[in-house]
Amino acid sequence: MPQFPRIVVLATGGTIAGGSANPASSARYQAATVPVATLLAAVPALQSVARIEAEQVAQVDSKDMVFAFWSALAARVRHWSGEPDVAGIVVTHGTDTLEETAMFLHLTQACPVPVVLTAAMRPSTSLSADGPLNLLDAVRVAAHPDARGKGVLVVLNQQVHAARDVTKAHTSAVDAFVSPSCGPLGFVQDDLVRIPRVPVRADNAALPAPQQWPEVEIIASYAQPGRVAVDAMVAAGVRGLVVAAAGNGSVHETLVAALKDAAATGVAVVRSSRTGAGHVAIPPVADPVAGVFVSAADLNPYKARVLLLLALAQEPGLAAEPDRLQALFASV
Repeated sequence: MPQFPRIVVLATGGTIAGGSANPASSARYQAATVPVATLLAAVPALQSVARIEAEQVAQVDSKDMVFAFWSALAARVRHWSGEPDVAGIVVTHGTDTLEETAMFLHLTQACPVPVVLTAAMRPSTSLSADGPLNLLDAVRVAAHPDARGKGVLVVLNQQVHAARDVTKAHTSAVDAFVSPSCGPLGFVQDDLVRIPRVPVRADNAALPAPQQWPEVEIIASYAQPGRVAVDAMVAAGVRGLVVAAAGNGSVHETLVAALKDAAATGVAVVRSSRTGAGHVAIPPVADPVAGVFVSAADLNPYKARVLLLLALAQEPGLAAEPDRLQALFASV
């Protein structure tokens, strides 16, 4: 008998664990109703890939993800990755906030073994459910030696993505996940796993998962915005603001005035782009408008928020040191 690698599956709910009374419907269903044991039993091919051990960490529709679940998930990843005979970890998740959880794990886990997130765009009861193959492929990747040293990965629709890069770009298609800046790292096709590209992070030290989470919110720049939201958030004690700006980080002059006032009170301000792809340029220091705000580089607003959350939780004073905060965003 072959000795298959030991893979731990940590389940958190989502559409992959969703169910519907109508198998012909892929849009009307309730997420996070099917336990992980049932998901695994529906994929008998897993038995020819790995020895599976499963744990139900949460059972939630990922639109309702909260920091407490992130902390619990990080703790279980650390626990299982420290077990000497565990070859890899798979996390099942909902698609709505998968990219945020992936970014959180990317920033907080040293990843001595492969950590692979997977999900589904269609519920488990659908006639064309994509969850079983995604789960099988995720286990194949987690068990594969080429997945080591690649950081946190995301596997859907036979593609392997870096957690830092991947984003959901379609409301319902099975190929909803893309990595806009640089494409996927590799692919899975049956037993063949190929990961020819290696993601590189300048700062390899994992940030600690917070005990206390600062208030960090996202606002958008668009035609004729008011400053009411910014002023209200500052009054409520927000510690950081990420701007989903237009184009190359362009912020409406009304919001610039509000955000400069916010920064003067010690609120960290980060410019991202609402376009979905591309790098937000770092302006010259002399720029009187955007020079006081940090660039999110090519991180979308949601990933930028995760990084800002962790950075301010670790060192609240970073809000008053935009140069150091900018260096952190450039290093991730």
